[in-house]
Amino acid sequence: MSTKTVSDSKSAVIEDRAQLVDYFARGEKPKDRWRIGTEHEKFVYWKTPDHRAPSYEEPGGIHALLIGLTEFGWKPVYEGEHIIALSGPDGAISLEPAGQFELSGAPLENLHDTCAETGRHLQQVKAVGDKLGIGFLGLGMWPDKTRVELPIMPKGRYKIMLDHMPRVGSMGLDMMLRTCTIQVNLDYASEADMAKKFRVGLALQPLATALFANSPFTEGKPNGFLSYRSHIWSDTDPARTGMLPFVFEDGFGYERYTDYALDVPMYFVYRDGKYIDAAGQSFRDFLRGELPAFPGQKPTIDDWADHLSTAFPEVRMKQFLEMRGADGGRWGRICALPALWVGLLYDEGALDAAWDLVKDWSIEGRQTLRDAVPRLALDAPIPGGGTLRDIAGEALDIAAAGLNARARLNASGDNESGFLDPLREVVRTGKVPAQVLLDRFHGEWGGDIFRVYEEAKF
Repeated sequence: MSTKTVSDSKSAVIEDRAQLVDYFARGEKPKDRWRIGTEHEKFVYWKTPDHRAPSYEEPGGIHALLIGLTEFGWKPVYEGEHIIALSGPDGAISLEPAGQFELSGAPLENLHDTCAETGRHLQQVKAVGDKLGIGFLGLGMWPDKTRVELPIMPKGRYKIMLDHMPRVGSMGLDMMLRTCTIQVNLDYASEADMAKKFRVGLALQPLATALFANSPFTEGKPNGFLSYRSHIWSDTDPARTGMLPFVFEDGFGYERYTDYALDVPMYFVYRDGKYIDAAGQSFRDFLRGELPAFPGQKPTIDDWADHLSTAFPEVRMKQFLEMRGADGGRWGRICALPALWVGLLYDEGALDAAWDLVKDWSIEGRQTLRDAVPRLALDAPIPGGGTLRDIAGEALDIAAAGLNARARLNASGDNESGFLDPLREVVRTGKVPAQVLLDRFHGEWGGDIFRVYEEAKF
């Protein structure tokens, strides 16, 4: 989730709705300026027999981990007296609500750079973690922790969200405290390009969920799902999540997404380094200067950007598109997710071929697929008959063709398509990561959930 660093007092006050729409148009970039931004989260645990999650304040805990990373050139970002993030040339390091550690990577030109950035980050956190006795886990959900066993990080927006979540869904606290994801942020050239990428991204998001499904355990036992993290989103907050059927309607563009975002209830207003609780209130009232939490004040463009970060659909638009369907995982999978989406969306031929895969799917069929995939992964039914397993190989072939066409080579002359290899292995074996873990849990682990800390550690 976003980390605020300053209140932008110079941000323009919003005088009319056209400024909201124009915000998305200002994200347009010509193809030679398209970049790849990869975000990935990991769980942090003490290397002790109980694998406890460290708190922020305790000696050697999350605060110490942040301080330790400054030896690699990272600069502290404060909220009040607390360091709550780091900034540096590789982007930003931030804390999720229960101390999940996130790298929001820099916008990079190719996947070779993306994977190198990921490698640097993991090398750094492991170096500091080894000194502190801390380890890192690549899964989509805590395999053994209850909510009450987890710490809360000292960030103002999280207190507002933690208070609000139980009012609107049964699993919002699980989303905040017990999950990790991998995401990729991609550019668009025009409104039409955005719409096409948005549609393909939404329709095929369940395929990403399936290929990366990696959260089969809850509180030490199999939970009956392959991506429980994805299931959690089904009852987090219906006003700000989901598959957005309107994206597939004729005429979809910046205006329609603006209407959607205006209908998403607010969480907060950020002023002078503090979060003002506006949970459940309307940004439309804010535009009129009638927000109960901040009466007489109108929003700035910075407030609009903040508000957009509080919607959580399967694909999200800011001034770029975020692909949000994948569980957290280890290094190779972190590199594989941007490879999948760059391959499908950044080459026109691949984008057309990907659209051909999904263009005839109905609204009902897409929703049925989304609802089934957390439990069934590649065996989830696709519209028109068959399962995701039937199209997974073809989708990867399209992504590989897109990466081949990009022809971004490393020093050894390799293009980017090799980053798809972990997904090729899933299709070859027929088993998503969660199924591999379940086989081991029921087999060689003998039901010992703590064995997952060796299996899934970074």
